[in-house]
Amino acid sequence: MEDNKWGMKDNFICPRSSYHGDFSPTSLAFNANLQEFATRVSFIAGLHTGGKLESNDAYEQVKTLWHDLKRSKKHLQLN
Repeated sequence: MEDNKWGMKDNFICPRSSYHGDFSPTSLAFNANLQEFATRVSFIAGLHTGGKLESNDAYEQVKTLWHDLKRSKKHLQLN
């Protein structure tokens, strides 16, 4: 029962939705990367809105995440 409690908590903090596109391993991997990007950007935006993160720091972190996502897309050879 304890493991289920943590699983529910993780799902609340970092929700994942199922993939609905045409299935391919690369598309599925990119979708997971895209969801991770969206979750992290949401956290950064929340920290910035709450005054815990300066604007320049938030911008640089989102910029780094964006470059990582683009690199992921290129590595997976998606158009």
